[in-house]
Amino acid sequence: MDYEQFFAERIADLRREGRYRVFADLERQAGAFPTAKNYRDGTVQDVTVWCSNDYLGMGQHKVVLDAMCEAVRRCGAGAGGTRNISGTNHYHVLLEEELATWNRKEAALLFNSGYVANQTTLMTLGNQIPGLHIFSDALNHNSMIEGIRQGKATRHIFKHNDVRDLDRLMTSVDPEAPKLVAFESVYSMDGDIAPLAQICDVAEKHGAMTYCDEVHACGMYGTAGSGVCERDGVLDRITIVQGTLAKAVGVVGGYIAASRALTDFIRSFGPGFIFSSALPPAIAAGALASIRFLKEHNEIRERHQERAATLKRRLTAAGIPLLPSVCHIVPVMVGDAVLCKQASDDLLRSYNIYVQPINYPTVPKGSERLRITPTPLHDDAMMDRLLVAITEVWSQLGLQKAA
Repeated sequence: MDYEQFFAERIADLRREGRYRVFADLERQAGAFPTAKNYRDGTVQDVTVWCSNDYLGMGQHKVVLDAMCEAVRRCGAGAGGTRNISGTNHYHVLLEEELATWNRKEAALLFNSGYVANQTTLMTLGNQIPGLHIFSDALNHNSMIEGIRQGKATRHIFKHNDVRDLDRLMTSVDPEAPKLVAFESVYSMDGDIAPLAQICDVAEKHGAMTYCDEVHACGMYGTAGSGVCERDGVLDRITIVQGTLAKAVGVVGGYIAASRALTDFIRSFGPGFIFSSALPPAIAAGALASIRFLKEHNEIRERHQERAATLKRRLTAAGIPLLPSVCHIVPVMVGDAVLCKQASDDLLRSYNIYVQPINYPTVPKGSERLRITPTPLHDDAMMDRLLVAITEVWSQLGLQKAA
C-alpha cells in the first residue's frame, strides 16, 4: 500500500467537498480582546474575532493574568507529574474545592480538558457498573459519544431534547437495571437548551443517574454563573455536572462535580485521569481566580446576554438567516460547505472579521453555518462593521436571505 498516496487522496477529498479545515494563524492581544493579529500571506493584519469560545473575555482579564503570573513565580511551569505521582499542587486542591462549591456538590475532579472529562467519566462508569444502560441525547458531543462507546455499556439514543422518547426508551429496559441519562444543557451548534427539569423527572421516575454537560454554560448562566442547572434550579437533581475551564472561564481544562463517593470512584478508576500529567499550577490558579470573579459579577453575564440578543435582532432585520437560538450562540445558516468556507474567507480577507465556518462532521451536511459568539467586549462599532460586512458578503455570494 502506498500510505502517502492514501493520506493525500483523503485530504484531496476533503478539499473537493469544501470540508478541509484551515487554521487562522492568530496572536491574541492581552488587554485588547476581541481583536487579534492575523498572520497570513506574509503580512500581519488586525482582525476582530467573532467566534471565540472565550465567551466572556476572561482569558484576557487582569485578575486571571495576575493569578497565573503569581503562580508561575511561586510554583514554576509544570506540575511535575500525574496527580498521583507528585503532581497534585495546592492550586489543584483549591480549584476542586471551588468547583464543588460552585456546583453545590460534595467534591470535584480536574481533567486536562472537557473532552477528557466526558470521555473518561462516561467510559469508566460504562466499564465498571455491571449491566449499565446509558441513554444519550442524539446531539451529544463527540466526547460523550466516544466515552459511552468505549465504556461498552448498552447505549440508547433518544431524540434530541425529547423527554417522551426518553421515557419510552427507559420504559423498555428492565426496571432493576442501572441507568444513566447523558445530555448537555446548551447545545453549541444550534443554540438550544435542554429541558432539564423534565429530563430529571423522567430519570427519577426510572431510578436513573443524570449526567449534564455544562461546557457551553458554565460561567454563563445563573446568579453565581455555574450554568443552566443553577439557573433552572436543578443542581440538586443532577448526579454529575461536567464542565470546562477553556470557554467562559478563559483558561483550559475540564472537571466533573458530584458526590464524594462518585468523584473518588472516577479518580480511582478513570484511566484518562490516572495516567495524565496534571494541569500546570498556573492554569489552576487562573481558573480559580476567574471563577471567584465570575461568581461575584453577574453584570458580565447580563451584558453578554444583551449583546447576543442585540446581534440576533440586527441580523434578523438585515435578512440574514439564523437558527432560533435561545442562548448566547448565534448560528448563521449557509447550507453549503463550499459557500460557507468562502463566506468565512471573504469576511477575513476583505473585512478583517474572523468567523470560522462550521461544516460536516461537526454539523450535518446541508446545515453548514457561521457560528457567531458575541461577547460583552464586542461594542456597537464592531457590531456595525460586522453587519455591513456580512450583508455585503451575502449579496456577493448570492446566498439566500431569510423571508
